[in-house]
Formats: sequence, C-alpha cells, structure tokens
Amino acid sequence: MKPLLSKILTKGKAIYLAYDQGIEHGPVDFNDKNVDPNYIIDIAKRGKYNAVIFQKGIAEKYQKEIKKSKVPLIVKLNGKTSLRKGDPISTQLCTVAEAIKLKAAAVGYTIYIGSEHEAKMLKEFENIERNAHAKGLPVIAWIYPRGKSVEGKSKAKLMAYAARVGLEIGADIVKLNYNGKPKDLAWAVKSAGKTKIVVAGGVKKDEKTLLKQTKEIMKSGAIGLAIGRNVWQNPKPLEITKKIRKIIWG
Repeated sequence: MKPLLSKILTKGKAIYLAYDQGIEHGPVDFNDKNVDPNYIIDIAKRGKYNAVIFQKGIAEKYQKEIKKSKVPLIVKLNGKTSLRKGDPISTQLCTVAEAIKLKAAAVGYTIYIGSEHEAKMLKEFENIERNAHAKGLPVIAWIYPRGKSVEGKSKAKLMAYAARVGLEIGADIVKLNYNGKPKDLAWAVKSAGKTKIVVAGGVKKDEKTLLKQTKEIMKSGAIGLAIGRNVWQNPKPLEITKKIRKIIWG
C-alpha cells in the first residue's frame, strides 16, 4: 500500500514539532512550562504544525488531548538515554501496530550509521518499514552518522551518506542534521532522490541564525524542519513559528 504522506504535508512541505528529546536528554531541556506535554500540544495546534512528534508514553497518556488538538501524530518507535557511553544504539520501544492504535499519521525511527551497532538498527528499520507500508503509514528515518568509525570524516560526505541511506532503505522522509553549508545540503537532497528531506532544528540557537539557516534549508531543496527546542524553549514560541512558516511557505 502506498504510504499516505498528504496527512503530514502541506503543499509538499512541512514543519514538525519534535518533543521526543525527553528520553534522549532527560529533563535537562525543560522548564516549568515546557516540561508539560500539554504546553507542546497547544503550540502545535495554535502554530498549525503538520505533526507533533512524541514517544510512545506521551502518545498514550495524552491521547485525548492530541485527538482534540487535531494535530497529526508521529510516533517515535525507538530511543535511548544519554547515560550509556560508546558507539550508540537505539532499539525499538513501540511497534507499528501500537502506533496505529494511537492513531499515528506516521512513524519515526533513528539509525546511527557508522555505529558498530548499525546492522541491528537497519534490521529493525526493515521490519518497521515493511509493516508500516503494508498499512499505508509513512516512515521517517532519523539518520545520524555517529561512532568511532566516523570520527574525522567529512561532515558534508556524511550528511549526503545519511540522505542516500534513507533512499536505499525505503524511508519516505529522512531527518538529518544540517552542517551549515547550503551547497552540501543541496547535494544531500539530490542524493536522497525521491526520498524527502527534513532538517533537525538541533541545539538552541539565536533567532537570526535559526531564520538564516531555515532560508538556506528551503533553498537547498529540503521540504522543511523537524524542530523542537528552538521553538518550545523560546519565550514566544508562536511568534518564532510564524516566522519559520513564512520562510517555508512564503
């Protein structure tokens, strides 16, 4: 069955509100406001986001609030903490069947290419992609080059490699990190072929830098952003959302 991307795109472009960082970073990213998932759901609704990205637990426990908001849900199917050191591995915590029960419009999965554990993550992704596509559910691959084997290698080449892996394994969308060089991102987008590219918002940055990079990202051919901390850590999240949306859709 062909994956239904129209539920999470507007005119072929997108802005996703990412809030799957709690398992990865712990509560260090949060304050008294944004520690509450209801605050994130409200931003996603009022900011007209194409989807909100949650791990299984929040998607389950805030199912009524998500449904009421009418914001499409992307369920992240794997995760890890930041406590364990060494080459990273992020294994499956939620099934496609569970995501469907939670009314997910798409599912996401992280693969750390270059890690000594990449084979296990690629194998898990293969099963997820098969099961999701059988139900018409789009699959987004978070693809990040990590581990000892990628140390010292060209960031430009690794970004393009991440994009190409997404195409080769059947991802509908690849979420990757931008190295800050538009020409490199344009090559990564081209390397992804018919697989679409969204760029991670990444670490907190000043507004001028964020908007400048958003312009570069869109000119490079990516379809949009999957952004978290740069929005919900901002004291005026709806204002920054409006500025980003204007760049994405003009």
